[in-house]
Amino acid sequence: MVHDGADVTGPARVDAVNVRFDEDRLVSDAGLLLTATLADRLGIEELVNESVWLGYGTPGAALPGRKVMTLISGMLAGADSIDDMNLLRAGSTGLVLGHRVMAPSTLGTFLRAFTFGHVRQLDRVLDVALARAWEAGVGPADGPLVIDLDSFVGEVYGYDKQGAGYGYTRVYGYHPLMAVRADTGEVLHIRNRKGQANTQRGVERFIDELLARVGRAGHHGQVVVRADSGFENHRLMHTLDARGVEFSIAVKNSPQIKKLIEQIPETDWKPVTDYPSGGEAQVAELPFKDWRLIVRRTRLTDEHQARLWPDWRHHAFVTNRTVPTLTADIDHRDHAEIELTIRDLKDQALAHFPSGQIHANSAWTVIAALAHNLARWTTLIALPHRPVQTARARRRQLLTIPGRLVHTARQWTLRLPARWPWQTDFLTVLDALRALPTRT
Repeated sequence: MVHDGADVTGPARVDAVNVRFDEDRLVSDAGLLLTATLADRLGIEELVNESVWLGYGTPGAALPGRKVMTLISGMLAGADSIDDMNLLRAGSTGLVLGHRVMAPSTLGTFLRAFTFGHVRQLDRVLDVALARAWEAGVGPADGPLVIDLDSFVGEVYGYDKQGAGYGYTRVYGYHPLMAVRADTGEVLHIRNRKGQANTQRGVERFIDELLARVGRAGHHGQVVVRADSGFENHRLMHTLDARGVEFSIAVKNSPQIKKLIEQIPETDWKPVTDYPSGGEAQVAELPFKDWRLIVRRTRLTDEHQARLWPDWRHHAFVTNRTVPTLTADIDHRDHAEIELTIRDLKDQALAHFPSGQIHANSAWTVIAALAHNLARWTTLIALPHRPVQTARARRRQLLTIPGRLVHTARQWTLRLPARWPWQTDFLTVLDALRALPTRT
């Protein structure tokens, strides 16, 4: 657009820009080529076809692999509802996905066909995909595997949501239970539950399945499970202890725990040297049943704030680990990093539970975890020494890149923006993923 010899490389007057939606070769989210490549190498579509069978004559039962891959691709592009999956049908986006894009109405019918048993079939896909990804190079080898256990409330809006309810947070929604690998943020296991479910509901069977899953994935070293006080359960602790699993689980400040803390001699408290200025912290321990009770106490030392809160505040957890007291305390407090994975899931597909049926939403939850892992694995495989990215940063830098597909001399070329700040990362990831063997 030129006006009176104006420089065409300079900024245009915004009101003078014509707008047309008529470019068939544009790709709105060209970076999905990365996750599509990894999904192809892991055989995700074929794995879903082998694992999920909804029954003859069931509406939406055909081609489950293609439908799950459409949902995964849409979630990775930022879709958090079924209607949002339409973004994959724009321009030539479907040509870089490695699968045919299914219509939102078809996807809705597919999800509503799920029962509890079908969700468990889909859960096997997460299981096997994890093993294949670890085999491809992102596994923990035989070193210690630290797993964080937690639950969260997935808020919903509208009262026509089967199984949704008010839990301990007084927020209306579902209450999924999840286990996350601490060093990478991968979701190792996830299960959707009714909104009124207690935090510990189903946790023992969940742990059994989790330990079996990491074993099938190829890890045979030490497992460490960390959890907050919502999972304080002596029977669970005994079970973990008997299976050789190390644990550190926070406990509530019950009268029994307070009485034990009061018995700790002042000389047993050891200072925490790296505590932020304006406060101080100390740790101590004492025997508790067959384990160790480790307590951190903190207080403010700032002249003004200390007048308002002069007393010590105590935070205790039970562990069967044999590491030094201060090391056990620091490791346990790192459990809070699971909130970063919950944040990423809520920033992606779990910002919304799209169906009125609980089993459809449970299937959506497992697919959301699979999409989350697929995005994590793309960078873990190719850029293993980089800090773990947030979902939003990865989406912005690598996945939602505009592009244009051209076909010349029998060759497809994906043309991406010049001077893209993360061009080197993109090409490094693509080369690494293409070097993986194709699973037959």
